[in-house]
Amino acid sequence: MPEFVFLEGRPFWIVYLVLLAVILCRVQATYWVGRGLGAGVSLSPMGRRLGTRLDTAKARIDRYGAPVVTLSFLTVGVQTAVNLAAGAMRMRFGVYLPAMFVGSLIWAGVWGVVLSGMVGAWWTLFLRSPWTAAGVAAAAVAGVGALVVRARLRAARGQDAGTEPSEEAEPARPV
Repeated sequence: MPEFVFLEGRPFWIVYLVLLAVILCRVQATYWVGRGLGAGVSLSPMGRRLGTRLDTAKARIDRYGAPVVTLSFLTVGVQTAVNLAAGAMRMRFGVYLPAMFVGSLIWAGVWGVVLSGMVGAWWTLFLRSPWTAAGVAAAAVAGVGALVVRARLRAARGQDAGTEPSEEAEPARPV
């Protein structure tokens, strides 16, 4: 198939390992940049004002943050923010590393199989009919946009009703 020429002759495991190496390097760099930024926040006047609240937040991130780090690899854009925040909040590396590694394994599989197949199919469509491919892309963007707007409207309705989430409240369910 012409859309997969870049994979021609290469076994899947090589593609998977290359993608895995790329994501491991990228998220480690993001975590350590965040860790450096977090050290600055802890020493700043704002960090001193937050005091025990900052310590409480760090303890919660160590306790509950690992699944968030792992699941962030199923998103686009949020993943970088989560890994940066994990570093900035100084999530213990022993907690972060396994969560990050499992997420990276998932990411490499998703990009290696599912998304490359979707991109290949869209590219084939584009080569046959650029207008149809543009329509498909626009429909996908509109669908994602509608989901985001719907989630924000639900969140706004919850705030308007005077239901402020407490510290111990259950996290919001995905839309």
